[in-house]
Amino acid sequence: MGQIFTVFRKEVTDNLRDRRTLMSALLFGPLFGPLLFAGMISLTLERSIGESVEALRLPVSGVDNAPSLVQFLKQNNVDIVGLSLTMEQARELIDAGTEDVVLIVPDGYGEALRAGKPAVVQLVSDNANSNATKSIRRAERLLRAYERQLGALRLLARGVNPSLINPIAVEDVDVSTPTGRSIILLGMMNYFIIFSMLMGGLYLATDTTAGERERGSLEPLLTLPVERWRLIVGKVLATCLFMVLSLAISLLAFSLSLSFVPLAEVGMASNFGPAVAARIFLVMLPFALVGAAGMTAVASFTKSYKEAQTYLQVLMLVPTLPIIVAALFTLKPTLPLMLVPSLSQHLVITGLMKADPLAMVFVVVSFTSTLVIGLLLLGLAARLYRREGILG
Repeated sequence: MGQIFTVFRKEVTDNLRDRRTLMSALLFGPLFGPLLFAGMISLTLERSIGESVEALRLPVSGVDNAPSLVQFLKQNNVDIVGLSLTMEQARELIDAGTEDVVLIVPDGYGEALRAGKPAVVQLVSDNANSNATKSIRRAERLLRAYERQLGALRLLARGVNPSLINPIAVEDVDVSTPTGRSIILLGMMNYFIIFSMLMGGLYLATDTTAGERERGSLEPLLTLPVERWRLIVGKVLATCLFMVLSLAISLLAFSLSLSFVPLAEVGMASNFGPAVAARIFLVMLPFALVGAAGMTAVASFTKSYKEAQTYLQVLMLVPTLPIIVAALFTLKPTLPLMLVPSLSQHLVITGLMKADPLAMVFVVVSFTSTLVIGLLLLGLAARLYRREGILG
């Protein structure tokens, strides 16, 4: 243990001396992800809240042809802009991006209504314009609502109960909780947690293998009267330390930044306080060994520092793939899934953030299986270090 600790201390000290690497591993990576994530979520929510409150600008051609419709739209927070446009002129406004949507009320609109026939209105828009999508959908919903209102009035005028055309009344019963609904936005946060954690150990895993080989300091190290497995254990533990530090900084940054996200204004809540962050820290601990041992094993057979960086940057994407799969297929925690590193952590962390009751056996299986896989990767790294080709 004394020899392992000596190697561990030596690698930690060397990494602390490299200020640029240290700043990138423990500050830029763990802080940039949470701040970027929280900023994007806040901007999205603020735009959504603002668009739902502010009036919808709607140019209408033929205002005098539909006074009741215009009055209905004004009562529903629509800013009517009266214009006299042909279809071609309306198309030009939409194509130029001057307007998001234009409503044209033809001259025969009133006559069709009085005759009890469908009255045609034309909603001109560009559905390929993503910036105008919300305005288009909002205008469509209001026109559908006015249509239903007129239909009900026509039935009443003829002595028919409007409820007869709705034989089934569907009542939505939402069993989700505010924290559960927040996962729709916060679900990909686990990606940033794992990625920043791997970034914390990337440089050290590369430097302690390919870097030392390139500098020529690996050969003297291997001639010391120390078993090679002790050397690799010390190096991996040093990498684990920086990964754990990166994880702690990332969780702290998320905990602080999410407190400024206006989730409550859209009926959501963030269950990411200090207690939950501490539980997530414990759940992610064994993954540090998987990441450190895996990166060290891959870097051990590369021939240069740049080659090691190339391989490791690709390797860092592997743990994030199960998270994408889980999001696409909405996977639920099961015992077999708890055997997969990163996926099991993702499912456990999601359960913690949703404040859902989670079986303790899932947490134990996730922790144990990830730790076992980490030890197997550590054994693989030690085996690779016993090769004579380790020196290049």
